[in-house]
Amino acid sequence: MAERYLITEDVAAQGAAVPELVKLKIERNTKLAAEKKEAAEKKAAARAEQRKALQERTVQYEKDYASTEKELVTRRREAKVAGNFFVEPEAKLLFVVRIVGIIKLSPKPRKVLQLLRLKQLHNGVFLKVNKPILNMLKLVQPYVTYGYPSLKTVRELVYKRGYGKVNKQRIPLSANEIISDVLGKDGIHGMEDLVHEIYTVGPKFKQASNFLWPFKLSAPKGGFICKRHGFCEQRGGDWGNREELINDLISRMN
Repeated sequence: MAERYLITEDVAAQGAAVPELVKLKIERNTKLAAEKKEAAEKKAAARAEQRKALQERTVQYEKDYASTEKELVTRRREAKVAGNFFVEPEAKLLFVVRIVGIIKLSPKPRKVLQLLRLKQLHNGVFLKVNKPILNMLKLVQPYVTYGYPSLKTVRELVYKRGYGKVNKQRIPLSANEIISDVLGKDGIHGMEDLVHEIYTVGPKFKQASNFLWPFKLSAPKGGFICKRHGFCEQRGGDWGNREELINDLISRMN
């Protein structure tokens, strides 16, 4: 297929009579080769500039994460010294995992799981914490488990099991260009931009989350406890809200 677009180098023998059509062909190929070289150089320069900008943003993201964590630690210590309670900031991000298949599933929960893009067993998605999402999770609570993922968990999921939706196809995120082509208009040009937008629930969270194909996780190492009972029940179970303990489950399923 590539041979059809190959620009050939036709050189006329010295002193030989060159037909007019061959002259035109040589001129055309010379012009096309120069244009192709110029376009390749421009693309390489733009890619290098974009890569450098991404590296700078990544360093800034790391500084932001560290300063946020440091501020939380300082506030906890101040509250402890003063004998007060420190109220932790409310979570903005949820990771939801489907733990039940399709057997004996009533139509309403089935439709809600479909809307949440949880169509298969052990599928997982990132969701924003808001009232409509929490109401939808109440309807499917016995079929899913969810919690608040850490930065480490978000990064590991995206890097290890991240697939993008490109032209309605499931494409592995093997290069930053795949992300940039789809989400470049939203200011997301690489993996760290994507991780930052998801973890901080930024203004373009909807586009970033929809770009990510639902994660296909493995069965957890060591298995589940009891899918019929809730995680918060006295006897212990699996479905329901795990809060920060979702990170342990994801590490066993990733």
